[in-house]
Amino acid sequence: MQARPYLLVFAGAVLPPALVAQATNPPPAATAAAMAAAPAASTSPVTDALRQAQQRYSRILVAAAEAMPAEKYTYRPTPAQMSFAQIQVHLANEGNDLLCSKVAGVPAPQRTAADSTLNKEQLIARLKDTFQFCEQAFAKLDDSKLSEPIQLFGPNPFTRAAAILITVGDWADHYSQEANYLRLNSVLPPTAQRRAM
Repeated sequence: MQARPYLLVFAGAVLPPALVAQATNPPPAATAAAMAAAPAASTSPVTDALRQAQQRYSRILVAAAEAMPAEKYTYRPTPAQMSFAQIQVHLANEGNDLLCSKVAGVPAPQRTAADSTLNKEQLIARLKDTFQFCEQAFAKLDDSKLSEPIQLFGPNPFTRAAAILITVGDWADHYSQEANYLRLNSVLPPTAQRRAM
């Protein structure tokens, strides 16, 4: 049974009139007051979203790195996959220092590249440092140069907007990877844990 097409037709038929009714009926005074107190719309919504994503992925990727037991940093589900330590190395070197510097148009920090011989504490410290660099690099970024071409990988340029999407996608990809590695080692990933009330 395929309910999805019927659901889409139903939503297409019902939602537009409901939205029109909502737009034509003035909100109650309390709602109008709340709307008036709302912050002004962002002048740089894309880079604001990038900064929010950086804060979120910094928090959950560091938490995932902290959650994995040190003796499991060499774990890889199959020989063809990166070990958990190699994911941290990739995030620190190419994922953060390189991508964040390219997106922001600032030089990457001059530091010795991380490698998988570093222990858990060293890799976590480096990951935190690289996310701090990203935060600083993105601080003055705005939407005025989203169409500007930048060299990211290989000879063909990318727009700054595309580089932003690639950066956030890289964080999401590696968090998903780490969450699976954690679950395969009977550790609940940070985003699956119950939040404190």
